Amino acid sequence: MTPVTQQATFRIGEVAERVGVTTRTIRYYEELGLLGGEAKRAKGAHRLYHEADVARLQELIRLRNLLGLSLDELIALAEAEDVRAGLRDQWANDPSDPERLKIVEAAIPLVERQLDLVRTRQEKLVDFAGELETRLRSLQKRKRALTAKS
Repeated sequence: MTPVTQQATFRIGEVAERVGVTTRTIRYYEELGLLGGEAKRAKGAHRLYHEADVARLQELIRLRNLLGLSLDELIALAEAEDVRAGLRDQWANDPSDPERLKIVEAAIPLVERQLDLVRTRQEKLVDFAGELETRLRSLQKRKRALTAKS
């Protein structure tokens, strides 16, 4: 007799509370194909999520917030990560060296796209930080001038 292992499942409200988003956000991410629950669910059935779904949603929200991604950018980043996960699975199946070369060659442009997105966001943040530093110096100069008059 083989032991039956059951994965814990969570309802949409539980997931929303854990991740810190609304249930509408989760539904919308499903509609966009960012989260898989829709395809597996029978019409009218409750949405049930596994720990892997929660982890994926947490990562998507982290990337969205950290990088300030638009939904299109988030979708592109998630799709690239999904392809990379498939490539990692291929690698784990102990392929031959020529097959490994193909996997690596396929992964490189995916990581390059992700890195370009991150670098673009970094540049925008550096520019914004520069603007704030200029404003701060100006305000500090005004403060010194006003303090000197008192």
